[in-house]
Amino acid sequence: MKTDVILLGHGSGGKLSRQLLEDFIIPILSGLPENNRNDAAVIPFSGDRLAFTTDSYVVDPVFFPGGDIGDLAINGTVNDLAMSGARPLAVSVGLILEEGLPLADLERILYSMRAAADRAGVGIVTGDTKVVSRGGADKIFINTSGIGVFDHPWRIEGGNARPGDKILVNGPIGDHGMAILASREGLELGTEIRTDSAPLNGLVATLLEIAGADIHVLRDPTRGGVATTLKEIAIQSAVDIVLEETAIPVRKEVTAACAILGLDPLYVANEGKLLAFVSPEAAPRVLALLRDHPQGREAALIGEVNGKAASEGKVTLSTAIGGRRLVDMLSGEQLPRIC
Repeated sequence: MKTDVILLGHGSGGKLSRQLLEDFIIPILSGLPENNRNDAAVIPFSGDRLAFTTDSYVVDPVFFPGGDIGDLAINGTVNDLAMSGARPLAVSVGLILEEGLPLADLERILYSMRAAADRAGVGIVTGDTKVVSRGGADKIFINTSGIGVFDHPWRIEGGNARPGDKILVNGPIGDHGMAILASREGLELGTEIRTDSAPLNGLVATLLEIAGADIHVLRDPTRGGVATTLKEIAIQSAVDIVLEETAIPVRKEVTAACAILGLDPLYVANEGKLLAFVSPEAAPRVLALLRDHPQGREAALIGEVNGKAASEGKVTLSTAIGGRRLVDMLSGEQLPRIC
């Protein structure tokens, strides 16, 4: 889609987001090659490496079942660092506050951020606060940046998927996006769907300690969901991916809500899930490690990288009824402002 203005879809994490990055942001600001575009930058530093990431949060509503914009911001930044294989060290916080925001709401969000940082074992070390006039924002926007260090020699990047790799997920998908949508729209679904927002650095540290050399890619499937994330990795690594629909865990309430609303869980955002590309020999052991961890009790093996390298990055889903369909990036904006 060609346009002369910014659309909501440019923030979806899907095709329009990619177009905006490739046509404007990356060429003008940095020129990063495709295989070096990850959630956290790895920076050489005095013979070692640092990880650095930044993100902004504009979620609506700011309070939702299981969390709020504050812990979401901390967890998201911690997870972006962890997906590079780094150990998160410190986070900065920038607050954009709208005139009229109740101080009680701000206090609640700040306490939530502090608690999330404590759970992840990171410090909130610097920040900034700005206030805009009523109508200049929507209650509160948060920007967070984070740095991390590497305690191991392995390079875990989106361009490292290899033929034969098995693809694991640490639990049911789609919880966060559906929790936000249900809360925003006041949907009565008969049961409460709660966000899965959580820091994943502890889980990643356990995986790296025991199976680091066998883990090739880690990625948290946030905006655009599992489908868009896997398509990005397939393109970065120039491999083809095959998914098994029946193996992908989705809670029954999320499945039901998606069916009512005409949504596909594969494209719904997550904030406490990771995808791991693991060597085939180590996959059973890594799956067992995931299931032994509190954040991986419902982990599953959902697909694999096929045996052909140097492809165009095709992702195929083997469906529950025995067919196959191509999986592409999210087109347009399915759920705006979910993070």
